[in-house]
Amino acid sequence: MAASGALPVVDLAPFFTDDGHDGGVSRASATEAVRQACRTHGFFRAVNHGVPAHLMGRALELSAAFFALPDEDKARARAAEGAEAPLPVGYARQPAHSADKNEYVLVFDPKLGFNVYPAEPAGFREAVEECYAKLTELGLLIQEVVNECMGLPPGFLSDYNSDRSFDFMAALRYFPATEEEVNGISAHEDGNCITFVIQDGVGGLEVLKDGDWVPVEPVDGSIIVNLGDVIQRRGHFV
Repeated sequence: MAASGALPVVDLAPFFTDDGHDGGVSRASATEAVRQACRTHGFFRAVNHGVPAHLMGRALELSAAFFALPDEDKARARAAEGAEAPLPVGYARQPAHSADKNEYVLVFDPKLGFNVYPAEPAGFREAVEECYAKLTELGLLIQEVVNECMGLPPGFLSDYNSDRSFDFMAALRYFPATEEEVNGISAHEDGNCITFVIQDGVGGLEVLKDGDWVPVEPVDGSIIVNLGDVIQRRGHFV
């Protein structure tokens, strides 16, 4: 397990080979690296994770193009009043009184039929749906690795999380800081099992470690993995 900036780096390549080895890394050593990262940080940076870098880059590029559109164009991608999704899908922005200063597009599993996609830029829907599918595959892999790390019976977490209707993905744009407002999103803990963060080149993510906020610098092609509060036992990851 190498280190890059604030977070441990875990190479997931062995999970995509037939024999469970890639160079000097084995599935057993990668699993142990995940275990240690979750114990010490609750986060790690995944590399060789199976999500194509060009796909992540394309999704970020198209998201930036959408957020650059005039407000009236973005508003056309809002969910209809009374939509039945677990959370509002499509485009939204935080209310003026919120401490969080961002706008976003939120999607659920495309098979559920909830999603609202912008007409522009061209290719947005296709890139988002492909990225969603790849991240879902990665999520299922990480879930099984964490299941093993915690010493749970095989398949325990997959059974616990068998209802995938609350899985979602969001593209966010954080507004530029001002002298009065600097929060794109406030300090928080994730209550779900696993969160993935794909960073652009701007950065801004920070992780609380031993009482200090530590910047997580962007690294092209990597994915930040955050274990949520539900993945703990007796107050800590085991």
